[in-house]
Amino acid sequence: MGKDEIIRVGRQAIWNCHVHLVFVTKYRRGVFTGPILADCEEVMRKVCGDFGCELREFTGKDDHVHLLVDFPATVQLSKLVNSLKGVSSRHLRRDHADHLSQYLWGGHLWSRSYYCGTAGGAPLSAVADYVKSQRRPV
Repeated sequence: MGKDEIIRVGRQAIWNCHVHLVFVTKYRRGVFTGPILADCEEVMRKVCGDFGCELREFTGKDDHVHLLVDFPATVQLSKLVNSLKGVSSRHLRRDHADHLSQYLWGGHLWSRSYYCGTAGGAPLSAVADYVKSQRRPV
């Protein structure tokens, strides 16, 4: 385990969960600027905190963002994603309406789809080998 990894403990679970999320703008429109991405990161960091998560890394290009989130085992990722996209959309469309309205219409910032990939320290094959190696009662 690396020095940055912390195993978290709750009442009924022990976890070390990370997820890589990618959100793209509606119609892949290139709407983001540096200041808009900075605001987006701030909003998403707060939403993650509200869920008991930590936004470990954030970056983006003009038409999409990448997030690396450390999340508790008790969080439903679909609810986290819906909140991240919904809250950030409202804030960014409110605070950057003049710029965003040139590229987007209908009140939609994000595409409905997203990428979600769990991230961990061990390769999947190592985890599979470990599970197979456990003794099964006869």
